[in-house]
Amino acid sequence: MLDVRRMQVLRAVVSSGSVTAAATNLGYTPSAVSQQIAALERQVGLPLLERVGRGVRPTAAGWLLTEHAAIIAKYVAEAETALADLRAGRTGLLAIRYFATAGAALVPPALAKWRAEFPGVQVDLKLIDPGDPLPEVVRGQADLAIVVSPRDQPADGIRLVHLLDDPYHAVLPKGHPLTAKRVVDLADMADEPWVSNELSGGRCQELMLSACASAGFTPNFIVESDDYATAQGLVAAGLGVTLIPGLGLGQRHPAVVVRRVRNPEPVRSIYAAVRETSLARPALAGLLDALRDVATQ
Repeated sequence: MLDVRRMQVLRAVVSSGSVTAAATNLGYTPSAVSQQIAALERQVGLPLLERVGRGVRPTAAGWLLTEHAAIIAKYVAEAETALADLRAGRTGLLAIRYFATAGAALVPPALAKWRAEFPGVQVDLKLIDPGDPLPEVVRGQADLAIVVSPRDQPADGIRLVHLLDDPYHAVLPKGHPLTAKRVVDLADMADEPWVSNELSGGRCQELMLSACASAGFTPNFIVESDDYATAQGLVAAGLGVTLIPGLGLGQRHPAVVVRRVRNPEPVRSIYAAVRETSLARPALAGLLDALRDVATQ
């Protein structure tokens, strides 16, 4: 295999016209340059330079290697530039996973804010809902996932960055007696028929049921829905009451009334999950900052 470093020494000799000038430019001694050329000639099996007066000129083999050395130098320079851009966060790819309500409320404005600083970084966005986006970060298939506070401690090497606390609200049909209150005690909803709007066995449903248990009851679910919009429609039709987190109330049905809840107030905490080893990436750190800014607003 040809020695690339020796090829660059040959290129320096050809471009300068002499061994002495190349040695000066490279910071070598003339003897060291001559040794490098001799070693390359042994590899090639052909002479690479011939004397012309006080200087040298390349043979056909010398010209060939010089041209390829220039191409190699060009690609090395491009690789160094690409690596510098990647280190600085100017290029690369971020894989982001999220659940529906976070995707609607947090991800778009955060990406718009972040894109102004990192226009060259590509984004792979994927909705994981129903289901938990966290395992994709654990498996290395995603760089960041927006998640509801997990039941257990995250795996080693995973950091949870708190974004916001998202309280649940009582959603009632217009004209319901509880709409007369500005704040509804959760126990006041104990005897009502309920509309289910959370994935059975999911973390959000667990948080809601835990709050109801603290208030001394288990909701009587008489109808189930797959999303918050459908649940609002069912409530508006008078089929029951429900609890929906604030991020899920971006589009409110005109025939429902929303009230704060207390004693207790169910809250789901929303985090960005990232790998510890990825936090040094400027683009990822910038996205975390943008998500926190949007969550604060």
